[in-house]
Amino acid sequence: MIILIVELFAAAILILTCLVWIYRQRKKHVSFNQKFTGNESNIEEILKGYDSLVPKRYKYSELKKITGSFKDKLGEGGYGTVFMGKLEDGRKVAVKLLKGSKGNGEEFLNEVVSIRRTSHVNIVNLIGFCLHGSKRALIYEHMANGSLDKYVCSEETRRAIGWEKLREIAIGIARGLEYLHRGCNTRIIHFDIKPHNILLDEDFCPKIADFGLAKLCHLKDSALSMAEARGTIGFIAPEVFSRGFGVVSTKSDVYSYGMMLLEMVGGRTNVQENIENSSEAHFPNWVYERLVKDLQSHEVTCEIEEIPRQMTLVGLWCIQTAPGKRPSISRVIEMLEKNINELEMAPKPLLSCPTEPSYFSS
Repeated sequence: MIILIVELFAAAILILTCLVWIYRQRKKHVSFNQKFTGNESNIEEILKGYDSLVPKRYKYSELKKITGSFKDKLGEGGYGTVFMGKLEDGRKVAVKLLKGSKGNGEEFLNEVVSIRRTSHVNIVNLIGFCLHGSKRALIYEHMANGSLDKYVCSEETRRAIGWEKLREIAIGIARGLEYLHRGCNTRIIHFDIKPHNILLDEDFCPKIADFGLAKLCHLKDSALSMAEARGTIGFIAPEVFSRGFGVVSTKSDVYSYGMMLLEMVGGRTNVQENIENSSEAHFPNWVYERLVKDLQSHEVTCEIEEIPRQMTLVGLWCIQTAPGKRPSISRVIEMLEKNINELEMAPKPLLSCPTEPSYFSS
């Protein structure tokens, strides 16, 4: 009885923290990243300090030429608009024009340097950038199949791409995260893993993108000190909201990855369509109950039908409230490559932040 009371109290604290955080963001409309000290006049010195980590810099006039005056829009999100472009050598590129740029560009340079530090098949390749006053843009390699979110938004689109391919995509994303967490000279925690930030090339090979909220830390550090929460509501780990749930670390990315896996399998829209009582519309719990029901019914008739159940099971392990109970991303890869019969059932999710409001959905 005492344990139940403590759990309910902890859940209430987390939900209250989430709501306060949402209110502040609606009121302030500012980024999570801290600002550099200084002003626009010393931006060149900052860039010199990064030295070889800075890719090719383009003028804004060159961006207009590359994109044909920004006529072909590929997509739009909370941090900017993406346009189709073509370089002089004929290569197709995606130009992400940032919006709401403030300060002297710390968040922007953070993204440039974070991506420049990486070199992996599952990390998007940054070709160049533009920094001209308030005009800021990133130039990526073009991804023919766009972002993952449009392939997991409904049961129809998931069937079209196929479960085998979705599992391959999930494993590819995990390998990209494993590289960020363990393969770089400096560990990178992404803090915004979600379907919108996964790009797919012509072969549906996934590429992790949007490093605007990423944080660098030394390899010897297992925990990260942060002043404020960062990420997208619905994907943020509990400890990022409140340190009372644990330390912020690479396991925070594992939580976001787990929520993304659950979206790949079920999609939050299904929750709204299938649950009339809004008090029951708690996404992880809905997924858990459905998985238990499916496993108990023994209705799996072929190997393909095992894949969504396996992805769900791994996702539920990833979103455990205590960071220490979540698997490492390397362990996640092993779990996705195993037979579902070799995996233990995950405990029912105790805590999770509320489903993201519409103004944070992009």
